[in-house]
Parts: sequence; structure tokens; C-alpha cells
Amino acid sequence: MKKILTNLLMVLVMFGFICLPAVSTGAKSTDQNVKVNFGDQDFILINSTGVEIYALYVSPHSANQWGEDILGADTLFNGEDLLIYFPLKTKTKFWDLRVEDEDGDFIEWHKLNLLKISSVELLFEKGKPTAILN
Repeated sequence: MKKILTNLLMVLVMFGFICLPAVSTGAKSTDQNVKVNFGDQDFILINSTGVEIYALYVSPHSANQWGEDILGADTLFNGEDLLIYFPLKTKTKFWDLRVEDEDGDFIEWHKLNLLKISSVELLFEKGKPTAILN
């Protein structure tokens, strides 16, 4: 998970913190002087697909292409969850989500209103990919 945070930090610095989501292990700082503010679009991604996720993309719905894979060299195993957070100044309401497996097969969900969603559980129901949004 440390690799994820290191890779993500490099991406955020490169793009100037403009509308790019980040990931967190959920660890909280014990330093009382550190104040961290996150965006209203933050959500927890839960992998209940039965397969390992090798790539994860979260981009504004209005974007013409996917950004960087926010997992970097890491993967998200079945049964794991991941906090995806956004810079405080992020205003975008609708976002698209894409996950890929080891073979590059992908599933996408479009126009998710992350201002109203706090968790996204990815799973297969009757052989079809689906997402439970809460």
C-alpha cells in the first residue's frame, strides 16, 4: 500500500492537484497539529468481484480520457477495500470508474454522483458486473 501512496503523490504533484483522486490506507495521523481536509467526493471502493483488480481509474465524467492508474504497481485483492479521496477544492459532481483485471479486461461505470455516494461495492450478480452504491 505504501507504493500506492508514493506513486499517487508523484501523480498529484505532476498534475498540480487538479481534480485527481487519491487513495489511502485509512491510517490516521497522530500529530495533533496536522489538519487534513478531503473533498465531498471521497468514497470507499470495495472489491467483492471474486477477482484481483490490477488497475483502477477514476476520472471526471466530462474527461475525454482516463488518467493514471491510481493503484500503480499494486493490486486490490478480492475482499479488500480502499479509501479514495479527493482534494478539498474538487468541485466535479459526476465521475467515471474503470477497473481492469490481470488480462486487461475491464468494466466501467459512468456518471457516478460522488457527492451522494460514500461507498461503491463491485461484484458480479448472476454473472453480470454490478456495483452497489451507498
